[in-house]
Amino acid sequence: MSEPGLVVDRLDARYGDFQALYDVSFSVAPGEIVALIGANGAGKSTLLRAICGLHPAGRDKIQWRGTAIGGRPANAVVKLGITLVPEGRRLFPSLSVEENLLLGGNIGRKGPWSVKAVYDLFPALIEKRHAPSTSLSGGQQQQVAIGRALMANPDLLLIDELSLGLSPIVIKDIYKALPGIISGGMSAILVEQDVNRALASSRRFVCLQEGRVSLAGLSGDVSRDAISHAYFGT
Repeated sequence: MSEPGLVVDRLDARYGDFQALYDVSFSVAPGEIVALIGANGAGKSTLLRAICGLHPAGRDKIQWRGTAIGGRPANAVVKLGITLVPEGRRLFPSLSVEENLLLGGNIGRKGPWSVKAVYDLFPALIEKRHAPSTSLSGGQQQQVAIGRALMANPDLLLIDELSLGLSPIVIKDIYKALPGIISGGMSAILVEQDVNRALASSRRFVCLQEGRVSLAGLSGDVSRDAISHAYFGT
């Protein structure tokens, strides 16, 4: 039997009295890309934060490779091979591009990703390597954020709002690089507002509506009417 990947089992999440997720269940197989879609406020970012240890979760509600990891701190989850590209990029403004990348590699996991490998993937960053990270364009900052996550040599990459705030040309370049990013058996959960692009880039999808799974299945088999109903409830 193949090694299990990520399993989320009846996960709830709250912010005080407000419940953001209700009984969410889905899985990600090794080497699989799953698109996570839904309107703003549907709970997508909360779900990613719970998976990577940035939001409280019950121990058995999140399992990674057969081990319960719910509620573990983020630094422990990174060591297990799960990293997050956060919404808004969240680069360290006092650090250069290269220093941001090196910080991502501090965890010490072995694998194919190094500073050189990131520069090979995103060559525009080479001449910016000593520049303050926040002096870059939005697209280049997103490249740094992706590179920083890859430097931890993850087995599961969580990408929150990949194309948010980027120009169409930059989005096209980022998605062109995606096969080189998600390779070698790596899995990914991709949060993306552009539903067509999300479905085209994934094997399966999960749609959230007001914190609940409203639809899930194979990305190539779902109709746009079904997506619209699951997305908006209309």
